[in-house]
Amino acid sequence: GLVATPDQAQAAHVAIRNSLASMYGSGDVAASVRIQYGGSVTPESIEQLMGELDVDGALVGGASLNADSFTRTFDGAGSADSMKKAS
Repeated sequence: GLVATPDQAQAAHVAIRNSLASMYGSGDVAASVRIQYGGSVTPESIEQLMGELDVDGALVGGASLNADSFTRTFDGAGSADSMKKAS
């Protein structure tokens, strides 16, 4: 599948979060919901996607079928999460 750019993923996640805030009348509710990126992720794309403020996770598909690819994807997600928490 095609991988969204980090900007595209962020924009989609912001739209979802804004919809939740509007539906429930609360930014706190919207902020508390974990929104996962559901497009294709690869070891090469995960760190940038997960580095976006509103991308809280990813659904790993084909990249999980190969142990090396899955491990590199997992490691990339962890690196992005650590950088996000530091900022």
